[in-house]
Amino acid sequence: MSDTRKIAAIFAADVVGYSRLAGADEDRILARLRALRSDLIDPTIAVHNGRVVKRTGDGALVEFRSVVDAVRCAVEVQNAMVERNAGLPPERRIDFRIGIHLGDVVEESDGDLMGDAVNIAARLEGIAEPGAICLSEQAYWQVKGRLDLAVTDLGATRLKNIAEPVRVYSLQVGVPVVAKTAIEPKPLEAKKRSILAPLSAGIVALIVIVGGAWYFLVGNRTAQVIAATPAPAEATHLSIVVLPFANLSGDPSQDYFADGITENLTTDLSRIRDSFVIARNTAFTFKGKNADARQIGKELGVRYVLEGSVQRDQNQVRVNAQLIDAESGGHIWAERFDRPFADPTKSSPASRAN
Repeated sequence: MSDTRKIAAIFAADVVGYSRLAGADEDRILARLRALRSDLIDPTIAVHNGRVVKRTGDGALVEFRSVVDAVRCAVEVQNAMVERNAGLPPERRIDFRIGIHLGDVVEESDGDLMGDAVNIAARLEGIAEPGAICLSEQAYWQVKGRLDLAVTDLGATRLKNIAEPVRVYSLQVGVPVVAKTAIEPKPLEAKKRSILAPLSAGIVALIVIVGGAWYFLVGNRTAQVIAATPAPAEATHLSIVVLPFANLSGDPSQDYFADGITENLTTDLSRIRDSFVIARNTAFTFKGKNADARQIGKELGVRYVLEGSVQRDQNQVRVNAQLIDAESGGHIWAERFDRPFADPTKSSPASRAN
């Protein structure tokens, strides 16, 4: 079997202070770890459809097809460890740290996984507090509407040997608090929003169209669209990915306009109640690729794909967007916005519905 590339949820875990525990009583710690693996960890991974890629002495690297499954597995393990450590002195407790990341990996012929996604998950595990779970932004966005745990936004964090900072969220198991943002957006992000201000009205209009199309589909056209094809369990929610908008300006320096629109659409769509929106960094792995919408929907577990293009000349910006049904591959609607670049207060939308 040749190497294959795919999107996967990567779960990395290890024991906090294993060397100290083993130094104090190696035979006992090894016996307890074997018991934990056979009685708790391996059965919990199996229940949530995980695959143990490799064991790392006191830890493990596990692949899940779903971030939801990976997080549920992590929460169950951490909750069980709270119970098993109850009444034990600190020097005899076994605490796990867990990191979870969603990203692109390469599966080798022997089943091993390679790539940045694996490295990031391992680094996230390394910065997690004992008993906690650290999620990358890509993983967090897949489960943020399903969490009833305390969530701390650690902000953009430098991870060892990872080129770009990763935004990290820490889950505190057993502390039921509504998720909150603890860190203000960075000045660079604020500057990007300011640059894209002339297009904000058009972006908001597109969001309204997407939201309206969704509720129209699941409401008035349920019998025509959804009931016509057996729907997945999540079909009652908006599940969508915003693919990177193409820059048709012929000027690579204008990529930031297209990328900015993609980011804004992803952020605003995620605010729709009960929505399931693929994170920006995951969506950008498809940038410049001619991937089939049906294949993308299958890989990412979404029902809809939003794609489009941006074309700018000296006096005008044109934004095209298309909403595609990832099950059939057919277009549901398309919309075009023409905006005079010199006057951001006026727009001239022209639409063509399919």
